[in-house]
Amino acid sequence: MAFGDCEDDEALRAAWHEFCDRLKAAGDLAFKNTSPADALERADAFRYLTQNLGQAYELALETKDTRYPMIHPFCGPSRKLGGDNADFVYLQAWIDGASAYRIAGDRGTARFINFTVQGPRPEKDVYYGADHPNLHEPFGDTPEANITGDDLATEPDGNFVLYVGGVWRERNWLPTTPGSRKLFIRQGFDTWAERSAQFSIERIDMNEPRPVPTPQDLIASMQWAGDFLTGTMTDWPDRELEIGSLFGEPQPNVFPGARFTGTAEQRDARRGRLIVTMPWRLEPDEALIFEFADDGEFWMLTNMGAFWNSMDYLYRPVSHTPSRSAIDSDGRVRMVMAHNDPGVHNWIDTQSFSEGYLTMRVIGSRQLPAVSTTVVTRAELDTVLPATTRRVTPEERAAQLHARFDAIRRRYKI
Repeated sequence: MAFGDCEDDEALRAAWHEFCDRLKAAGDLAFKNTSPADALERADAFRYLTQNLGQAYELALETKDTRYPMIHPFCGPSRKLGGDNADFVYLQAWIDGASAYRIAGDRGTARFINFTVQGPRPEKDVYYGADHPNLHEPFGDTPEANITGDDLATEPDGNFVLYVGGVWRERNWLPTTPGSRKLFIRQGFDTWAERSAQFSIERIDMNEPRPVPTPQDLIASMQWAGDFLTGTMTDWPDRELEIGSLFGEPQPNVFPGARFTGTAEQRDARRGRLIVTMPWRLEPDEALIFEFADDGEFWMLTNMGAFWNSMDYLYRPVSHTPSRSAIDSDGRVRMVMAHNDPGVHNWIDTQSFSEGYLTMRVIGSRQLPAVSTTVVTRAELDTVLPATTRRVTPEERAAQLHARFDAIRRRYKI
């Protein structure tokens, strides 16, 4: 048997060759204008592409049949995309509005959890600019309904059952519409001791094996995967710089404000958090002090690379939350972003990158703290910080890093 002996051979080969050509073109975008001409960040750009190549066909084919749903881990220590938060666990499942689903398992102990039904993807962006194209798949859809951990009814042992779609239920039910297409789950962690949720999804009336993929299914998945990888390399961070949360904030090292208003504000609120991003740029001998008042909010900070991809949070202190951060005697949280360990408790590592993006999320609130930033030389750092700033020894830093490493591995079962 050889090429051409099957009637679908030509179409399959043509679709695969087109995908490979598009993958090659996506790699060229590692050198686009918004990608810093820095050796480490060039390497990170290709790492970012290969990480998403690893999930392209999971999204496009393996989990795509909404009649046979599967939970897909969207981001993790070895997969970064879309401004991912180092202290979130992101999961998704493709669904449809005609089916009813049952999710069952252990809620875990994460401080925040949110199940969101996502609806149709409009052709135009609905958050920042109605005249601009939407984000690439599987982003850009519209949150229709959600339930957070505060409203999720669980058994004393943490077990729960959540229904999605189908007939109305008095508790633990999310309605769907004819346009519903995805379930997105976020878990937000504060302490290293918190335990991630473990659950599975099934279609309630699922009683037959999943159909075997056809040549047409594979051809469609190749087109989808090509669109996805092209989008990942094109849209991040360019879209944010053009119309998104960074629009109008070209100056680095200055913290911006939130811009959601009207309908966009209502839709974003269903995500359960408010997010803003600061571009930063530091010379080798510079440090950035980032400070705000501690007012009891659940805030989260993540340092990100040039493609809006979270930095290496498994091994490095590139993220912070309230429980893991020191508060100075004047009630303010002061973070120090620096290329090398400055010996302070609240260190934000840069991975030796020359520039990047720092995101702040406030969970369960629509209010941002007032944030101030100051760039100083490393030699000036000790004279600028309060004398009571919490310091760490090399041994204490090693213990911090091990606590992080162990906790992240537990979250992802790795």
